[in-house]
Amino acid sequence: MEQYLVELSGITKSFPGVKALKGVNLTLKSGEVVALLGENGAGKSTLMKILSGVYTKDEGSIQIKGQEVTIAGPKEAEQHGIAIIHQELNLCKHLTVAENIFLTREETKFGVLNDRVINKKAKELLDTLNLDLEPTTKVGELSISKQQMVEICKALSVNADIIIMDEPTSALTEKEIEDLFVIIRRLKEQGKGIIYISHRLEELKHIVDRVTILRDGEYITTMDFADTTLQQIIGHMVGREIKDKFPRVECPVGDVVFEVKNLSAPSGVKDVSFEARKGEIIAFAGLMGAGRTELVRALFGADKKTSGHVFIKGKEVQIKSPRDAIAAGLYCVPEDRKKDGLCIKMTVAENIALPNMDLVTKRGVTSKGEEKALAERIRESLKIKTPSIHQQVKNLSGGNQQKIVVGKWLAKDANVIIFDEPTRGIDVAAKVEIYNIMNELKQAGICVIYVSSELPEVLGLSDRVLVMCNGRLKASLETKNTSQEEILHYATQYDVMEEVKQ
Repeated sequence: MEQYLVELSGITKSFPGVKALKGVNLTLKSGEVVALLGENGAGKSTLMKILSGVYTKDEGSIQIKGQEVTIAGPKEAEQHGIAIIHQELNLCKHLTVAENIFLTREETKFGVLNDRVINKKAKELLDTLNLDLEPTTKVGELSISKQQMVEICKALSVNADIIIMDEPTSALTEKEIEDLFVIIRRLKEQGKGIIYISHRLEELKHIVDRVTILRDGEYITTMDFADTTLQQIIGHMVGREIKDKFPRVECPVGDVVFEVKNLSAPSGVKDVSFEARKGEIIAFAGLMGAGRTELVRALFGADKKTSGHVFIKGKEVQIKSPRDAIAAGLYCVPEDRKKDGLCIKMTVAENIALPNMDLVTKRGVTSKGEEKALAERIRESLKIKTPSIHQQVKNLSGGNQQKIVVGKWLAKDANVIIFDEPTRGIDVAAKVEIYNIMNELKQAGICVIYVSSELPEVLGLSDRVLVMCNGRLKASLETKNTSQEEILHYATQYDVMEEVKQ
């Protein structure tokens, strides 16, 4: 019988108030990719943190290459040939490629760092993967995809045979994803085993050999990818059939609610004008760096504008800060929920209450009863999975964190809600719940604008698509009359003369 690189059996893990894993199994062979799938909160991250030494298991067995081991910390995991590449990359932007690869394992000569040696070693690693990167380049100057390649080289530099990739494509363009898949195939050829976590199920067919599915902390099944369908995988993940991935709701289109004229910003937004009407959902599409998030931040007052006018229900509003935006009924669900949308060390209730202090205070003092009632209402309406509203947000899954970011605005009278990549890093069922929220807002006459890098989502949910390229609005397309090919056509319409001037 073929020996497994990794064999996890009966892994159990509990935290205060919640049993995160209940007898979970997973196996990984040399030269294969196993996709670890499940809804947010299914236990995927907890299981991988146990394998990589961040957490210790309560019960169960870990075998590496046929030998049972105890992994008491990340250093021990590294000694067993295990490396993890997190969704939020763990790099020092001010250091070079080589310095990042060999961080904490630097070469010295007479007590002085020997850059020549680590540059040489880094170059050999980069050449192994046919990567066109210079060891002396500062990591902060690289694209996200190139930074990811540096993380892979870090894993290889410690002779890792077991590589865990957590949502590696969530911030990549289509071309960058193709480049990553080429690297993954090379790693397979070298006999490496890869555990691959992703919510973008359509990409699995390009690299995955087997899938292991968890649900609510329990092991459900392991299947050969070639012998199953995406619909069957989704059914195992959520425990029910999801018939409509993009639940579109038709509404009569009414008056203009939100209008932007000639908005420009130092962040790269250039003379953008558009309008949004009652009863429609507008999506902003474009490639990475197109200026979509920069536009959102300028509209919300998080970044400075150099020119432009914003109108809500026909009245011009002056938005110089997020406080001004909130006062005008313009709310934003930001792209980076942990950095910009949440206070992760605060509780669920406290996060929901933060922008709603006017609703939960009496005579200038926070009413814990009002705060609890508000949080429980939002928790129930959005089906937020948490042991308690007093749980710290950092302990929740990404999908439930995203629901909190959305939920804290639902208590207020909104005119416009902007969603920036609202479904990034969350599972299929949680995505549908976010879509349903957007549809309910649309039906309530609230203007819904969202940014998405997933074109099937854009075409499945929106009524109009506004396509950006290089900071400019290139097209406004009726969703029912357009296609992915047309969107990509406008998304790549760079102004050559403008590029030359820059």
